[in-house]
Amino acid sequence: MKTFSQVFLRTALSVSYLSAVADRFGIWGAPGSKSVSWGNWDNFLAYSNSVNSFASPAIGTFLAYVATALEILLPVLLLIGYKLKWVSLFSGVLLLGFATAMTMSFGLKAPLDYSVFTGAAASFLLSTLDSYKYSLDCFLAKNKDA
Repeated sequence: MKTFSQVFLRTALSVSYLSAVADRFGIWGAPGSKSVSWGNWDNFLAYSNSVNSFASPAIGTFLAYVATALEILLPVLLLIGYKLKWVSLFSGVLLLGFATAMTMSFGLKAPLDYSVFTGAAASFLLSTLDSYKYSLDCFLAKNKDA
């Protein structure tokens, strides 16, 4: 059960990140379409700047690019299972940062409604596991010992 849980958690976190990235690039549909939050980069950028309302627009834009890059890199690493302790820990820190910014800008309800704290907690829990079957880390450890 532990193996299934960690693989499922890695997959669920990854798909959540990648879905958000797909939305900001219009892959889920155009702005205003059902179940589409942004639908394009400009709408995402406006949202990101509202989340980071405490920062200047230039810093907010920079944060949007950094967040997007990390939301592409982290799920790929989670899926293939490379450096999982560090990647899942960093994922938790990133999500906790999102939750903090959302709380500062919109209040506590927003990150609770979007389960951002739950995602952060799941990432932190994933970082505490002793082994990660079906991962590049496991594969590399086996070949190192052979």
